[in-house]
Amino acid sequence: MKTYIKLFFLSLLCLICSSATAQNAVRAKQILDKTAALVGRSGGASASFSMTNGKYGKASGFIAIKGNRFYASTGNVEVWFDGKTQWSYMKSTNEVNVSSPNEAQQLSMNPYKFLSIYRTGYFLSMKDVSGGYLVHLKAQNPARSIQELYITIGKNYYPRSIRMKKGKGWSTIQISGFKPKNYANTFFFYNKKKHPSAEIVDLR
Repeated sequence: MKTYIKLFFLSLLCLICSSATAQNAVRAKQILDKTAALVGRSGGASASFSMTNGKYGKASGFIAIKGNRFYASTGNVEVWFDGKTQWSYMKSTNEVNVSSPNEAQQLSMNPYKFLSIYRTGYFLSMKDVSGGYLVHLKAQNPARSIQELYITIGKNYYPRSIRMKKGKGWSTIQISGFKPKNYANTFFFYNKKKHPSAEIVDLR
């Protein structure tokens, strides 16, 4: 009888823990859904960002987004992405590298990329922090290029920082000055007239 009671309470405890985990994941997704709806408005948006990476150091600049398109500038580098093709202008070499980046490469230049990847392939959890929420994403498949993310989101549902794990290294992106905008799709396509003397290097 005692063994039966112990098993009953153990099963009940497991059920409660499982239910709490599921509810936490649902809340994490609700927060990300609200952030995606706010940031992913049809006209686009802009913000300032600073990124710290143990391997490459620090960089800061400006970013504009519209759906899965983005433009980013750090002063030494300009990047255009039209949803499929990426053009990276390197001021130091006067080159434009053309590529088809994976999701980790996109996130390294576009901190809002997480808005299109959290819906599938990640375990979600969250906790309340001062002034907002900390949402944790962990890849269900350890081979995924972005293995883990910690996203700090304000109570206004604007993302404030993103900590990303790729391989064994971590990168941290701070975001500020978010502003709704109305960008034409052509804004995210490289125009050769901007750097007419630059050499085009196709890496695809």
